[in-house]
Amino acid sequence: MEKIEYTGKVWAINHNNPHELVEHCIKKLQQHGVKKEDIVLTDAPENVQIGAIVVEIWPHHLDVTRVRKIRNESFISGTVMTIELKIDGKGNYVD
Repeated sequence: MEKIEYTGKVWAINHNNPHELVEHCIKKLQQHGVKKEDIVLTDAPENVQIGAIVVEIWPHHLDVTRVRKIRNESFISGTVMTIELKIDGKGNYVD
């Protein structure tokens, strides 16, 4: 399993997703080498630095990106990896 290389915080963008989805995403990030205490759930990351990891939470996958440039309090990032989220026949998230 590919590890996410990072330093400092990992920003996980959560736009009012269900609790079960967020918990599963945290678990998946941990499986990819991110410490739980380094994950910051937010709807808008603050003071993001170049090189920081930002994760966009979607119902079926996670977009893991690295900040390349900061312009006018916005950041431009490139995709590092996509982590697929799987569900069983009952709609429960599985590994």
